[in-house]
Parts: sequence; C-alpha cells; structure tokens
Amino acid sequence: MIKKNIVVAAVCLMALAGCNTSPSSGKAGDDVEKKVASLLSQMTLEEKIGQMVQQNPPYDAAGIDAMKEQIRQGRIGSLLNVVGAREVNELQRIAVQESRLGIPLIIGRDVIHGFRTIFPIPLGMAASWNEELVREAAAISAKEAASMGIRWTFTPMVDVSRDPRWGRIAESGGEDPLVNAMVARAMVQGLQGDDMSRPDRIAACVKHYVGYGAAEGGRDYNTTLIPDLYLHNVYLPPFKEAVKAGAATFMSAFNDINGVPASGNRQAIRDILKASYGFDGFVVSDWGSITEMIAHGFSADEKEAAFHGLNAGVDMEMASLSYSHHIKSLLDEGRVKMAWIDDAVARILRIKFRLGLFDQPYTSETLADSVLVHPNHLAVARRLAAESVVLLKNNSNLLPLKKGTPVALIGPLVNEPYEQLGTWVFDGKAENSVTVLTAMNEANGAGNTFFAEGLKYSRDKSTAGFRAAEQAIAKAQVVVAVMGEESILSGEAKCLAELKLPGKQAELLQLAASKGKPVVLVVMAGRPTGLAPLHHLADAILYAWHPGTMAGPALADLIFGDVVPSGKLPVTFPKGEGQIPIYYAHKNSGRPASAESWMHIDSIPVHAVQHSTGNTNHTLDYGFTPLYPFGYGLSYTTFAYSDIRLSASDMKQGGNVTASAIITNTGNVTATEVVQLYIRDLTGTYTRPVRELKGFERVTLAAGESKTVSFELGNDQLGYYFPDGRYVVEPGKFQVWIAPNAAEGTPQDLTLE
Repeated sequence: MIKKNIVVAAVCLMALAGCNTSPSSGKAGDDVEKKVASLLSQMTLEEKIGQMVQQNPPYDAAGIDAMKEQIRQGRIGSLLNVVGAREVNELQRIAVQESRLGIPLIIGRDVIHGFRTIFPIPLGMAASWNEELVREAAAISAKEAASMGIRWTFTPMVDVSRDPRWGRIAESGGEDPLVNAMVARAMVQGLQGDDMSRPDRIAACVKHYVGYGAAEGGRDYNTTLIPDLYLHNVYLPPFKEAVKAGAATFMSAFNDINGVPASGNRQAIRDILKASYGFDGFVVSDWGSITEMIAHGFSADEKEAAFHGLNAGVDMEMASLSYSHHIKSLLDEGRVKMAWIDDAVARILRIKFRLGLFDQPYTSETLADSVLVHPNHLAVARRLAAESVVLLKNNSNLLPLKKGTPVALIGPLVNEPYEQLGTWVFDGKAENSVTVLTAMNEANGAGNTFFAEGLKYSRDKSTAGFRAAEQAIAKAQVVVAVMGEESILSGEAKCLAELKLPGKQAELLQLAASKGKPVVLVVMAGRPTGLAPLHHLADAILYAWHPGTMAGPALADLIFGDVVPSGKLPVTFPKGEGQIPIYYAHKNSGRPASAESWMHIDSIPVHAVQHSTGNTNHTLDYGFTPLYPFGYGLSYTTFAYSDIRLSASDMKQGGNVTASAIITNTGNVTATEVVQLYIRDLTGTYTRPVRELKGFERVTLAAGESKTVSFELGNDQLGYYFPDGRYVVEPGKFQVWIAPNAAEGTPQDLTLE
C-alpha cells in the first residue's frame, strides 16, 4: 500500500508539473511527451493493455462491481455511455485514487449533433454551408456534454456518401469531399477549441475511417469497392482535413475496403493516417469491429482479430474484448511487437494529458443545471436550424406568408417534439423541443392556426384522421403540411430500398392539393426523400431535414419571412431510386448524355428503329438529370451573377489566378447567397469529374446591393491525387465556374502551363 501511494504521488506530481502550459489540441508539447514517456516506463504490460480497452458498463449490479474492480487493477482505460457528473466522478475516483498509477479514465458518448440542446442532423448542418455557425454549435455541444462528465465524443462523421438509401447519410456532410472537410474542420475546432484541457472542451473522434459511406447498395455495414484514385480524391480528403484541424482521435470503420476490413487495414491506418498524414492521436475501433473481422472472413478467431487490429494500428478496442484477452499471448508468441503496444498506449495517454484529465479528472456536480439548454444555446440552435432549411420550390412567391393568414397545419410531424430531433439523440429531451404547432400558434396567433395532423405518425396507414384534416383545410387560406420520416427511420442500420414518404402521407398531400388552396410542404427527414411524385402537389417546398430542438421557431421564422432561406443542398436529389448513385462530380463517358440525344420512354414511337433513341449514357425514363442538383436552393429574392471572369486565362505552375463575379440581389429583401466555385480538368493522366467544388462563400446582400466575390485558384485547387497518393498538378486546359449550384453557370477557360 505504501509503495502504491508513492507511485500515485509521483504520477500526480508529474501530471501537475507544467499544468499551466497545456498544449493545444493540434501538437503535443514537449512537457506532455515527457509525461507520457515517464508514465509509460512505469506501466506493466497488463496496465498498458488496460489502456487499450474501452467498455460499455453492464446493467447488473454484479457486473458493475466487476467493472469497478477492473478499473482498480488498471485493466480499463475508457468507458462509454456513463452520463452524469456524479456517476462519472464515482468511477473516476476509483481510477485516480485506487489504481496503482492513478491514470484517469476517458469517458466517451455519442454527442452527434448536440447533447441536450439538439441541433440539425449533420446533413442539415452541411446544408447551411456556414462553417462558423457549425463550429459554434459544436462548441455548445461540447460545453453541455462536458458539464455531465463527458470528455470525448464520437463525432464528426465525415464519410462522403452518394447514396440516400444509406441511413447514415443523415450523419454525414453529403456527397462532396470539400463540404465534408468543412464539417470536419468546424466540428473538430468547435468541440476541442484552442485548448482541449479547458473544462468546457471535449475530444473529437473523426469517423468512420474510411469508405463507410460507399457501402454497396446503400446497406449499412456492407462491403465497399473503392479504387485508390477515388479513395485519395473523394473519401480521404475530409479525414486529412480533420488531422490538420487537430483531431484528437479517429474511429475505424465497420466495412471492408477492397477485401480488407477497415479495422484491420494497415495501409489505411498506419501508412496513410499515421505516417503520411502525421496523425498523433489515437484510433479507436467502432463498436465490436475488431471481432467482427471474424464474420468478414478475414480473421479466423478472436485472437487473430486482435492481431489484425493492433497490426493495422487500432489503438483502443471499443466494446469487444479481443485485446484484453489476447494481446499478452500474441506478444509472448512474437506476433505483435512491444513497440506497437507502447505506441498505442502513448497515443492514448497523450490525449488524456491534452484533455487535462490528470490535472482535473472530476466534473462539478452542479454545473449542468446552469449549462444545459441555456437560452443562448437555443438561439444558436434556432438560427442553425433555419439556415439548414433548403427552399426547393416557391411557385408564385407563395412564401413568405403574411402573419395573420389563416393556416391549416396538417401532417404527422406538425406536433412531434421527439421526432423533429432526428437520429442519434441520446440525451436530447422532447420536453425541450418547440414544435411547429407551438411556434406557428405563437407567430400567427392560435385563432389563425387550424391543426389536424391527419396521420398519427409518419408510417401511419390509416386514413381515419383525413376528415379532420379536411375540416382544418376548409377554415384556412393556406395549407402547411409537415411530413417526412420519424427519427427512427434514418441513422445506423436504417437503410431503405425506396425513398418514398412512408405510410399514407402521399395520399394526405393529394387530399390537401385537391382542395384548391396553396400548399406548403415541409419535409423533416434524415435523407433525400422521394419527392418526384409529390413535387407537383405542393406550391412551395421547404426541406428541413431533422432540425432539432428549435425546429418549430426556425420554420415559423422562414414561413413568415423573419428569416430568408439560404440553405443549399449538400447532396443530389434523385428522381427515383433507379438513378442511384447520382452525384454532380461524376465522370464523363465516351458518349456523354445530352438533351439533344435523349428521348423519353413515353415519346418513343411504336416499332421505333433500334438506335433512334440516342446512344448516350441516359435512362429512358429519368433521362440524365436529377430532381434537384447539388448546391441547389432558392431564396425569397433572386441573385444575378454577372461579370464572371478570370484575372488571366493562362497560368504557370505554382502561380495563382483570381476568379471573380459580381453578385447582385435583384429582389426586395436582404438575403444570403452561397456562391460556389467549380472547376473541371479537361484532360489528365486519369479522367477527372465533369465538375469539382473548390470553394464557396456566403454573401449577404441588401435589396439591390452588389458585391464582387473572388476566389484564388492555384495548385491546391487544380491538382489531384494519383492512385499512389501523390498530389500532382498537371498542365492543360481547365474550365472554371462561379455559379449558384452544380448545374448552372457559364465556364471560363483557363490554361495551366
């Protein structure tokens, strides 16, 4: 006991030394490295392995007692899903005061888009194209989570996804690597801040590394086939940006990549992430993904799975116990190296030191009361929810409505405080949500709002409530139908073969449209839904994703014009599932589709000649264009793009050219436009996409105001990665667009010498 106390005291003194010079989340300071090395030198093999183990607490008393004993023995380094300062402190005291070396636990929790204050789902955040606001939301999420003892969260998810059938597209930044990189940077910086040791900051975990969003058929956990050219140019860039932003941790993915599971992929983790990108934090597996390599057919048993995980560079195992059970014997057999173990443990300790856990392992047990759902937090949630909404249609300028207009509110999501929160919400509460019904009553007056949901929930197939909906419509001048998906229908393992609105929602919308009154369709969903068959039924469409706690006030702000829509789609909307995958940055074929060569299936004459319908890469029914393109979004005003030019038409390697345009608000209200920069490399060693997003800027203009928006083009924008990972800038001809979305604009020509 005396020896133990001496060791603990030594470690505590070591941890306290230099405690006022905690490094930023980006680089490990010399003081931290010395502390890590000193502590590592005192650890037994069992204690080292313990740091590599993360467990989810059991539910029974006996299991909890056993877990506490393992903490005392230094056999657990991390826990997840322990919530509450008192609960966390109890376990932390065991680790700090009763284990031999007093190494604190790192407590993790999924705080995907908010803790108690829930922000829009990440796909919705991406639709705001507002990096500053996303960063602010992440900082609030960190503050609320930290007040409950949580110092590590498993977000952001920056998996590029081009398949709306995949349920986890809700958690991503959509189809484009640059937008996902923006989300990665904003979330990491917001969660961790400039000093991760601050008590209101938490460690980010960037996931899922790598390729998870390319799951075949949009089915979760499925295999991925990603050529190296696409891996380096599409799927890896957001992760590289997260490393540059100082991400503390990464999570390996469930999927296999070209036959090798991500959690056993040495090339991806050790060679690219750690060696090439210089990532110095630690990698945690996804839940059970180490032992799931057995089911993949990659590992013969749990022991081999442990070998594959550690060999690949996975430093901590989440939930499953192959590391705990087998690393010692693998070391004895010479199959794993002590250097691998020491590197993994050093990485884990490094993050614990950077978080300040050795200096202050405990959380105030009264802090949360003054932090959770603070009015300032709700104000940010309201603003971000409004900026995430995309106006897809607005015939005859139906929106905004004038306050005092008699409005019928129908649809299963009008007054569902929980469903508006979206997927991956563990700690948000329905009681904090403000629904559309509540907000519309407040904004428009209860006497002007007539509510009849028509359907009790989104999958409801009963039409028993339609009569009440008809009665509400009869009293109104305008119908607002709030439809979409319940939160359970998107997220992990929530994939769909069909994107149509579930239940009898289409029939309810048809009923509303048949009454001859203008219809505003508001869609809450975790993915692009099948709007093509419904598009003609609505006069205006607001795509709100799952907006979070303040969904109601945000939507009321938009409906009545207190806020002007500025959201832009971060993902292409298909006309039907048969178009999937459809995304803007596709390659040209040898026979590119064109309007001149395409004939719709209904227009083909009977007994038509075989090649009379054109020989290009289109489909007879849907053609070759989406329902809505990437980057699309309307406003309550219009913007004119003029004087689009390049500062030079020729450019030398290593030089720069400025692309600029004058953007003019040609309407009557102040509004924000997201101006987008695209390029195309016309010829290359490897074929390049027809367009690539290379920059964007949010510009707020008063009615009639103009502003010149400029973008710099240089090597960073004009090059691309070869399959071997080399970044190459090739001479040749380029096209450059400044446009409101990926389907519009006139290109400017640029030659790179």
